[in-house]
Amino acid sequence: MRKLYTIAIAAVMCTAVSKTYAQSSDDFSSLIKSNAADANKLFNAYSTPMFKGFGVGLNSGWSNTAKTKKLLHFELRISATAAQVPTSDKSFDVTQIGLSNRVTVAATSPTKIAPTFGGDKDAARPVMSINDANGLPTGKTFTMPKGVFGYVPAPDIQLTVGLVHNTDLTIRTIPTIKISDDAGSVGMIGFGIKHNIIQDFAKGVPKPFDLAVAINYNRVNYSKTLNVQPDAGTAPATGTNTDFSNQRIDAHFSGFNFQAILSKKLAIFTPFVSVAYQTAHTDLGVLGNFPVTATATTYTTITDPIHVDQNTFTGMRADVGFKLDLAIFKVYASVGTGQYVSGNAGIGFGF
Repeated sequence: MRKLYTIAIAAVMCTAVSKTYAQSSDDFSSLIKSNAADANKLFNAYSTPMFKGFGVGLNSGWSNTAKTKKLLHFELRISATAAQVPTSDKSFDVTQIGLSNRVTVAATSPTKIAPTFGGDKDAARPVMSINDANGLPTGKTFTMPKGVFGYVPAPDIQLTVGLVHNTDLTIRTIPTIKISDDAGSVGMIGFGIKHNIIQDFAKGVPKPFDLAVAINYNRVNYSKTLNVQPDAGTAPATGTNTDFSNQRIDAHFSGFNFQAILSKKLAIFTPFVSVAYQTAHTDLGVLGNFPVTATATTYTTITDPIHVDQNTFTGMRADVGFKLDLAIFKVYASVGTGQYVSGNAGIGFGF
């Protein structure tokens, strides 16, 4: 189960990376060769829906009931969240994000509207011209990447253990595992604490419902090697570093939420509603030495061309869902709204 989870995370990250850094002249590898500042702007505009959707997933699926477990009782669950990218985040105008004259829309481009990660994979895409320091075309172009998914998936696996005083501890942890050279390496650490506050009042008296508060934190680490080489027919300028063996992606995605949960157990069926304050953070770097097209026949080198370090979102979310208790087997489902509309479903076992 641990390896399946890790492969699922790697599949999400690797798909985004491969779409953004495919190794051909007609993709973002050409962008990296043009201008670091413009590479950051285009990468961020394209990838933001992925960052948001993944952040929503990290903050989902922590609990489907306010009721806490008895001491040392446990529950192991695996679930998946899909966050829907709204229409407003499915495309962007490449002329409105502050690009320099080093990267412009080519005269032959069919459009200036580019799909994002969450956009239409069949939409027309801008053709971008790589220009020299004077803004004159070098003759080299690249096409913005296709859209990938309208939904951003995020799998979760967690273990919940009952502690004393109506409190649960939840752990999400996977040691860093290398899937393959193409997929990269993924690891995760997360934890949550939930306390059933309704049980603190009038102890021993039956309660009409359960009411809990929870604090949850999750962090996913991802790394992958890259291999962006100089364009054919170009030579290094005098004094240029030609060692590109240290190219890699190093990414960290984290989510935090403070949640209030209300639920009512009805035999085997437990419906719940919750509200939460949530945040998500992205820290992603494209690191190492990369060739930069200087003229039609020469290149120089830049180091660490892309760095995204930002709070992906901050705000409220609400969820509604249920839990089914089938002896030791459990079924979970919920829908949420906040930054993006999302759905979560999973299975588990425990007592």
